[in-house]
Amino acid sequence: MCQTQPLLVLLLLLSCPWANASALRSQIVGGHEAEPHAHPYMAYLKLGVSGCGGFLVAPDWVMTAAHCRLGNATVILGAHNILEPEKTQQVRGVLRYHMHPEYNPETVSNDIMLLKLTAKATLNDYVKTIPLPKTSSDLPTGTKCSIAGWGMIDDDRATSKLFETKVSIYSRRKCIHFYPNLDTGMVCAGSFHELRDSSQGDSGGPLVCNKVAQGIVSFGRDNPPGVYTRISHYLPWIHKIMKK
Repeated sequence: MCQTQPLLVLLLLLSCPWANASALRSQIVGGHEAEPHAHPYMAYLKLGVSGCGGFLVAPDWVMTAAHCRLGNATVILGAHNILEPEKTQQVRGVLRYHMHPEYNPETVSNDIMLLKLTAKATLNDYVKTIPLPKTSSDLPTGTKCSIAGWGMIDDDRATSKLFETKVSIYSRRKCIHFYPNLDTGMVCAGSFHELRDSSQGDSGGPLVCNKVAQGIVSFGRDNPPGVYTRISHYLPWIHKIMKK
């Protein structure tokens, strides 16, 4: 039976890939509270009783996971505590949802979506865009990355503040042992040494390596590694949508 965290209970509506093992979820394990506004590209997608992460890739574009399409979203930028009306926050609606046309909720392949905002964000110290990869090449195994999110943290405790943790890229060969259905649009990351250091951030949030958004939090088992949508694989589609 699939397991989901309370924040993403609506995802029970989706088929769970690799039954008894994997689940779409939002959890930072072994992480710590981020320094406020240390990740100014982060976006919080308010989806009724649920929520997802996302990240600003242009003043009027937010990238997230396709499985976060659970109804109309309100996008909150510049937040640290999503339950507080912070002066740094900017709230935007979504004009258009561009889910990848080949997204498959059963296998969670092509788990990527672009949101066209109703108005451009005002860029400042608290709200910034993050660069995307320039080429489609794979990240070297062991590359150090970070993730952040507002989801559940250790012991299934909810947090309204942004948490972060560090992970490393797994080799594709090693990751296929965990996820036999892994495809070229996915990349694995986690901790090589301590299970508690590995995690998944809010679904839809970015996997950031060398200050570039390289992945989107997609799904994972209770233990590492987690699976992320590999952004570089989708560059032609991303550029096509954003140029429309």
